[in-house]
Amino acid sequence: MIELHEVSRSFGDRKVLDDVSFSIAPGRMTGFVGGNGAGKTTTMRIILGVLSADSGSVTVDGEPITADYRAAIGYLPEERGLYPKMRIDEQLVYLARLHSIPAPAAKKRAAELLDLLGLGERAKDDLESLSLGNQQRVQIAAALMHNPQALILDEPFSGLDPLAVETLLGVLREVANAGAPVLFSSHQLEVVERLCDDLVIIADGRIRAAGERETLRREHSRPEWVLESTADLGWLREAGVQVIEFDGGHARFVAETQDEADRVLHAAIERGSVTRFAPHIRPLTEIFQEVVR
Repeated sequence: MIELHEVSRSFGDRKVLDDVSFSIAPGRMTGFVGGNGAGKTTTMRIILGVLSADSGSVTVDGEPITADYRAAIGYLPEERGLYPKMRIDEQLVYLARLHSIPAPAAKKRAAELLDLLGLGERAKDDLESLSLGNQQRVQIAAALMHNPQALILDEPFSGLDPLAVETLLGVLREVANAGAPVLFSSHQLEVVERLCDDLVIIADGRIRAAGERETLRREHSRPEWVLESTADLGWLREAGVQVIEFDGGHARFVAETQDEADRVLHAAIERGSVTRFAPHIRPLTEIFQEVVR
């Protein structure tokens, strides 16, 4: 378990992080979301030791994080940092050798990862000959070369097409399932919502919400219901409930109690066939917009 405890950091007079606290649990995917300049990259760099905190601490299983643990973290920076004129396989092996992995094992690992990420046939190409999306795949392979015991990924889906996103989702889930804590940031909230187990939302250097994804969704959802029927639902406007959304046979409304929701359902059944009736759980996009205001 990686934990941040009241971490603060300023650059000059500008406070970038203000008492940031959250945890990254082993075997779980933690999505880290926030607008540009919210403090995500600074937080990640403090975990990695690239930057120091002005105050607060980072711990692993209750003990101060060590240089050895940091060296074992797989890191994907938002800015591409590989060698453009170097062969893909050669630089992956080089990076693995920096982690004291023997050359034969490094070559085998590079081949496995490139095949897994759909780049096996490009292994001997220079990095600069690849598209930006494929260069991002190589960056991901580089972060995984040393079988990291934790992963920190800054915008890992940037530049990837939908198929590549799906491939990466599978790879990251395998790493988490093996027990590693995984923290990733992304502006693609629909991907975060689908992938993460836990969620951290940051704005203006402060944590606005943190916790298990479904718990946060329930906590930030109103008692809304979705109703779909073969009959027109215009009568809902006179049913004594607040209608949020209405379009012919589709409606979303607020019902403060289960009895009130059941009353609407029974009234709908009397007027036509009900094809859907369920609680409305707000998507991450709506929750994010609410908590960062």
